[in-house]
Amino acid sequence: MSFDRHLAEIAREFPDWTIWRSDAGRWWATRHRLLTEEERDAGCAMTIDADDAEGLRERLLEQQERGAPDDNET
Repeated sequence: MSFDRHLAEIAREFPDWTIWRSDAGRWWATRHRLLTEEERDAGCAMTIDADDAEGLRERLLEQQERGAPDDNET
C-alpha cells in the first residue's frame, strides 16, 4: 500500500490530528487543539512520531486511551 493511502486512512481514523510524513520518512501527527491540564497530566502529547504508519497508528491509539475520561468521573 502506498504511503499516501496509509496517510489518508490514518487521517480518516483520527480526524482530530494532522498526519504527515517527513522528507526523512518519519511519520508524524499533531493535534488540532490544545491539551487540557488533565490531558497533559495523563501524559498526552501535542505531537507524536513513529518510524512507520503502523507505529503511528499505535501511538495514536495510546494517546486516545490516555485522554479517555475515567469511568468513575461524571
